[in-house]
Amino acid sequence: MRLVTVEGPALGGLVGEEVALLRPALAAAMRAGGEDPAGAAIIPDDMVALIANEAAMVAAGRAIAFAARAENAALRSPLSAARLLAPLKPGKILGIGRNYGDHAKEVGGPKLEAPRIFMKPASSVIGPGAVVRIPPAVKKPDWEAELGVVIGRRAKEVDEQTALDHVAGYTVLDDVSAREFQFDVPLAMTSFAKGMDGFCPMGPCLATADEVGEPWALDIRCWLNGEEVQHGNTRDLIFPVPALIAFISRYMTLEPGDVIATGTPAGVGHFRDPPRYLQPGDVLRMEVERVGVLEHSIG
Repeated sequence: MRLVTVEGPALGGLVGEEVALLRPALAAAMRAGGEDPAGAAIIPDDMVALIANEAAMVAAGRAIAFAARAENAALRSPLSAARLLAPLKPGKILGIGRNYGDHAKEVGGPKLEAPRIFMKPASSVIGPGAVVRIPPAVKKPDWEAELGVVIGRRAKEVDEQTALDHVAGYTVLDDVSAREFQFDVPLAMTSFAKGMDGFCPMGPCLATADEVGEPWALDIRCWLNGEEVQHGNTRDLIFPVPALIAFISRYMTLEPGDVIATGTPAGVGHFRDPPRYLQPGDVLRMEVERVGVLEHSIG
């Protein structure tokens, strides 16, 4: 499934280039089956509540399958007409620095023996198509296309072999970064540099784990104003998704709705020669294979 949050808010599912609202679609499916459509209330309005409820996720799958039938076109509307919000509001976002081999080379420094972790607050999250407003005092805003891992089941001290059992799905995010707070100050303030308002565009959907499959070899790309500036693959992750979940869960409980931003490939602006930073009017397009395409602009 590809699940979205539509302005309202209400939860929906993607059917090609159309979207079906889950609760009305489930009610229609229940009526068609001779059931009480009041049972459609099992579908919440919040994505975190949905992914944490196994029965609700099964019901969401039923709703999307029913809405996808040719005779049920009235349950679908064009995706282009929908205003999508970020698919979810995470409880916490854990970012992983220098986690692609090619990006680690362009950054330089010693080889990492363990994941380098920082935090992004939920207040940094905005949806697809939104405008990232760069604070006037920030002079070195940069982009980072990333695969986001969305936790669906509580994870505490899990091992790598079972780590993916705790994943609800995946999304695309841009880890926008004010580089001067990372590199131009005596003590790096990485979480602050990456945690400003709007510095985590996310979406357009949550692609469930069964939709994406195992995240070993997913292409990831970023275009800035139509120019490809990043192209990597999750094969290049230094610490793959299961290793990240296992490591983090040794020290911190991962809850449904938490997001792990797994790192970015080479090609960010700060390490170009000369450096290249985001400007008002820039348009970014980020794609993770089998997950989705996130677009947003800079203001």
